[in-house]
Amino acid sequence: MGSIHTSGDQYRNYQDDRSAKAQDTIYTASNGAPVPHPYESQRAGENGPLLLQDFHLIDLLSHFDRERIPERVVHAKGSGAHGVYRTTDSLEDLCLADMFQPGKECPVTVRFSTVGGESGSHDCARDPRGFSVKFRTDEGNWDLVANNTPVFFLRDPAKFPHFIHTQKRDPSTHLTHADDSTMFWDYLSQNPESVHQVMILMGDRGIPDGYRHMHGYLGHTVKLINKKGEWVYCQFHMKSQQGAKFITQEDSANYSPDYSQKDLYESIAKGDFPKWSFEVQTMTPKQAEELWETDKINVFDLTHVWPHSKFPLRKVGEFELNENATNYFAEIEQVCFNPAHMVPGIEPSADPVLQSRLYSYPDTHRHRVGVNYQQLPVNAPRVNYRMGNFQRDGAMAFLNQGSRPNYISSIAPISFKERQVNLDKSHAHFASNAVTFLSEIREEDFKAPRALWEKVFDAKAKERFISNISGHMANCKEEEIIKRQIGIFREVSEDLAGRLEKATGVKGYPGIADLKFNGTHNGMARKEADRVANGMGDKGVQLSRGEANGAPVRGTHSSKVVANGGVNGAVNGVH
Repeated sequence: MGSIHTSGDQYRNYQDDRSAKAQDTIYTASNGAPVPHPYESQRAGENGPLLLQDFHLIDLLSHFDRERIPERVVHAKGSGAHGVYRTTDSLEDLCLADMFQPGKECPVTVRFSTVGGESGSHDCARDPRGFSVKFRTDEGNWDLVANNTPVFFLRDPAKFPHFIHTQKRDPSTHLTHADDSTMFWDYLSQNPESVHQVMILMGDRGIPDGYRHMHGYLGHTVKLINKKGEWVYCQFHMKSQQGAKFITQEDSANYSPDYSQKDLYESIAKGDFPKWSFEVQTMTPKQAEELWETDKINVFDLTHVWPHSKFPLRKVGEFELNENATNYFAEIEQVCFNPAHMVPGIEPSADPVLQSRLYSYPDTHRHRVGVNYQQLPVNAPRVNYRMGNFQRDGAMAFLNQGSRPNYISSIAPISFKERQVNLDKSHAHFASNAVTFLSEIREEDFKAPRALWEKVFDAKAKERFISNISGHMANCKEEEIIKRQIGIFREVSEDLAGRLEKATGVKGYPGIADLKFNGTHNGMARKEADRVANGMGDKGVQLSRGEANGAPVRGTHSSKVVANGGVNGAVNGVH
């Protein structure tokens, strides 16, 4: 006797399961067999041991033991929602991505997060905030993996795991820097390029008033390519239409641990949908070279910002969050953002931290969620064509592409779309020997932090900053670390350093000219012996070749670099 369902085509529909009401379902074991009561268990008599044959109980306990997947190493505590993006002002002159045509819409999922804390940590911790957006465009998913600050603590990618270790619990005492901030300040005092981010973190923006009242910044430089094959460098900004608000350090203790989650969820639930404007800064390759020549601003440096006076913001669109997650785990905990997820018209730059993230993010998703994480509904693309590739099998392969060949077959050939971007043209200016590179701290690294102190912070903001930072330093057990950090702040402003000395009772160093750093080269050192990181100058560690500190120099983007092997003997601006 045959069956009309021999191929197993009676599967559960995700959207139907997501919207089903509890009263419309029947309680079953995981194999679908009805169970009359979930609390029953099989025993050998009323006072005897349990029976191994009780599949419902064994399966229940076994699944319970495996309910948790590894939490994110960073950004573990988070909130999120769904919504829609719409292009209000065309970007077609600079980018061929379909989503930037006027009036074009696409669904989005956004996840906000703190950075250093665990999954159960406080929403109002003084910490940067993650701000990631998954744009489900007609050409595939584009993941914008951003923060609420335009810069970060580092620009050398190998520092990231070490830095994050110092933001976590002490390996011996298991204390966070709320009780022992020694590791926190030890790292920062040895890596002074972090000073701009430190000032933002310890300023008013360090504790935003929920996720609705903060801006978002990619921070990294990417490339936009138009239909003519022309490209520009770009920075993405997301501006809260609710305005930016903050919570003071003193007041933060009055908020619940899940304040940001509650605020976002309840606002959406009552129809008060938060919105953000989506804006860009752009510059040509030539302007990027000139910016280094004139202002010593490096577009590949995650600790530098682009001046708005020279590169004004241009609005492209806006997005609104109008739907809460029905199931937090399925839609927020399992959502995976990957900076390598780009669509035609958007390409990575040579920003070294971005380059490292292109690898690291999908790698952690494959570990944390599984190799087929992109098959989960919250991560799956929603393109207007039938997708196909040769990635098959692996744990939890659901959409395994049937009987279609898993190679380029001449019998049942797969179809292809024409290439829209000439990668040879947009990336071909790089030709180089392999070099070891570590950036060095220089005078230009203090310009933006100095402007923040002198031109952005008002009198009250400066008072709060000194209070925040001195209070945090009170938990640092090593005075030498505080002296070094004050020396770094003195390069920003004598006024700032003096106030901090008064607040902490510690006399800091007169600057960094006589300091040696274990994490970065000191380009401001008075003695050559103090210039190379960790005193390794005679032990194989070399200063960067040339004066660019990793920036694009004049001629970097010229075709002559490829044709002639460099400008004046240089290869890609590296001497």
